[in-house]
Amino acid sequence: MRTYLVTGGAGFIGSNYIHYMFDRYDNDIRIINVDALTYAGNLENLSDIEKRDNYTFVKADICDREAIEKIFAENEIDRVVHFAAESHVDRSIRNPEVFVQTNVLGTQVMLNCAKAAWEQEDGSFKPDKKFLHVSTDEVYGSLDEGDTYFYETTPYDPHSPYSASKASSDMVVKAYIDTYGFPANITNCSNNYGAYQFPEKLIPLIINNTLQGKKLPVYGDGKNVRDWLYVMDHAKAIDMVCEKGKIGEKYNIGGHNEKQNIEIIKIIIDTIAEMLPDSDPRKAHVNYDLITYVTDRKGHDRRYAIAPDKIKKEIGWEPETMFADGIKLTIQWYFAHQDWMQHVTSGDYQKYYEEMYQ
Repeated sequence: MRTYLVTGGAGFIGSNYIHYMFDRYDNDIRIINVDALTYAGNLENLSDIEKRDNYTFVKADICDREAIEKIFAENEIDRVVHFAAESHVDRSIRNPEVFVQTNVLGTQVMLNCAKAAWEQEDGSFKPDKKFLHVSTDEVYGSLDEGDTYFYETTPYDPHSPYSASKASSDMVVKAYIDTYGFPANITNCSNNYGAYQFPEKLIPLIINNTLQGKKLPVYGDGKNVRDWLYVMDHAKAIDMVCEKGKIGEKYNIGGHNEKQNIEIIKIIIDTIAEMLPDSDPRKAHVNYDLITYVTDRKGHDRRYAIAPDKIKKEIGWEPETMFADGIKLTIQWYFAHQDWMQHVTSGDYQKYYEEMYQ
């Protein structure tokens, strides 16, 4: 049975990945989920699998070397899938130190512990081991007018403390690959959306505010462009890179769904208005009047667009979920999980850990 160590598995992408893996492999794998349970880590995301015999949760910070070494010492880890990171740009502008600590130093702790556990006496590494570092397209900066897409060869040009910290962590992973022959891959994904996403991010924020009749904040002119990737498509890509990716290579994972932020907001408003029954009193305030333009974010990149050509050619992955379908699935999930949203926005989601794991 192959054992996966998943960092940040109680977060948005990490919890979706764990669901995907158990749906696909069921009892043929074992997953150890390590999460510090900061504001964006929520064990309610995994409540339906926590009783599985092949699932273990460990509350630990990836910067805690002793805790991570203990996990490697007590388990034969075959795969490390490293999601754990501080990821919100606005928070990084206010408190960049936390992002450097977690995203850079935490990644190095993970690398050091995996290297120590997997390295053999001759300097080679045990067979069938891999460290997959999950990163972002934001490391590439902003596309200039006339540029087409981000490719794996695009130079890094991060503009926020968040993207700078992720670029730094990518470089540390690359250094381990180049220096030690460490068995790793790096993936750089576009903006994810789907179930379990913390409502500070654009899509769940807009869904939640629209349902409550609250203002919908739009940075600047709202014409900043992002490429949107349905989170379960991303989970499949990560699994395929783990199994088929060539050691040392990096792969861009994009959704082929470029849209301006203002487009996203209007699509969400229109879709919610279409999906709510006429008898629902919330439908009365679901309209464009909620849109409110606010001062632009500092260092706000204008356009991201990522080319997943390499991963399609070498591994056979391509996005399967068009945005029109994915956004309906996402909104349906939030309709069905209003209690989850209430817990997250009120802070009560932290009580789940205290009650379940005290």
